[in-house]
Amino acid sequence: MSILTDPRFSGIKPFDKKLWLSSPTMHGDEQKWVDDAIQTNWVSTVGANINEVEKQIAEYVGVQYAVALSAGTAALHLATKLAGEKLYGQARPYEGTLAGRKVFCSDVTFDASINPVAYEDGEAVFIDTEYDTWNMCPKALEKAFEIYPEVKLIVVAHLYGTPGKMEEIKAIADRHEALIVEDAAESLGARYKLNGEWVETGSLGNYNCISFNGNKIVTGSAGGMFLTNSKEDADKVRKWSTQSREAAPWYQHEEVGYNYRMSNIVAGVVRGQIPHLDEHIAQKKAIYERYKKAFADLPVKMNPFDAEKSEPNYWLSCMIIDEDAMAPMVRGEQDFLYKSESGKSSPQEILDALAAFNAEGRPIWKPMHMQPIYRTHAFITAEGNGRGRSNAYIAGSGADVGADIFRRGLCLPSDNKMTVEQQETVIEIIRRCFL
Repeated sequence: MSILTDPRFSGIKPFDKKLWLSSPTMHGDEQKWVDDAIQTNWVSTVGANINEVEKQIAEYVGVQYAVALSAGTAALHLATKLAGEKLYGQARPYEGTLAGRKVFCSDVTFDASINPVAYEDGEAVFIDTEYDTWNMCPKALEKAFEIYPEVKLIVVAHLYGTPGKMEEIKAIADRHEALIVEDAAESLGARYKLNGEWVETGSLGNYNCISFNGNKIVTGSAGGMFLTNSKEDADKVRKWSTQSREAAPWYQHEEVGYNYRMSNIVAGVVRGQIPHLDEHIAQKKAIYERYKKAFADLPVKMNPFDAEKSEPNYWLSCMIIDEDAMAPMVRGEQDFLYKSESGKSSPQEILDALAAFNAEGRPIWKPMHMQPIYRTHAFITAEGNGRGRSNAYIAGSGADVGADIFRRGLCLPSDNKMTVEQQETVIEIIRRCFL
């Protein structure tokens, strides 16, 4: 029996057009600034659009300098490279700045947060997640420093637009004289109360990064930014991102460089989007709150945040199913199997139901320590070493919070063009999964 013929979903019709998880929302000025770039012939990696978006984002986030780059991944790479050079000195052309060094990294995140450590020949050590915000666990981070006291770099990502526990994380970093690369790719517009003062994410680390990827809260179709209060760091990133060209009348290079600068056309799209950032946040918040209210009597919870210390940008609304309401579900590397049970459901059952009605959901990011490429890397929980804890003779194997959130959680349709009526249909589909 297919989902569409399942009696539980009787009377619900599929959406005529795909209801996306989070798609770009254009307003009109994007075309104006793209046309301006074309008409003035500034279509390369210099131009007024780039200058303006760097100025506007720096002002919004509250930093002195912003460097517009081709992607959030490019920003993360250069931030990680810069941190490595600051800590360990300039690398040889054939080596990364983190060669032979370990780096503490968020575990539940997209791999773009982590891969730059590998680009720079470093080794990621994954720090488990905590349930309060679904971000890096400060207790696990402190345990990691007990095990690897020589580590001097931390990469922290804010999951789905929710700030992590940055006051605790920064205090731990300071005690161990470690630097922080802040991955704020998903959290532009989110704020955090640090030492009694509200500050924007993207300004909380020693090196800070945001993204304008197509599904982000404001987009350029691509693009990202490196954010800093250091002119020296901004100048270095600007140099590296333009193939490390020296000030000579010919092409001369003293360092390895990259073709990472943002296009003036992409910057035109971003320029048209920036005035609508707060509007997009308000729309995303309304979506989150409608889900939360509608699911109040279901055995689920929405992705959490600390209301006293943070204001998310609500980029993606997510939910996690209570343990006692989880129907059987198993996942392989690329496939899955689940069973329907009365009064219970599972992430894959809900995702399949949404897909059957032409709506897009998504699993929670699979933790990095579970990824095939990184399975040999260390993983630290609040209890210590998270690897090799299972035992045939000893009860209990220790908590793995990130794996648990991945197992029980999912991302819901969060497109800010979704109408109230469409969201009500999504809500009804999800509710009927628990019948």
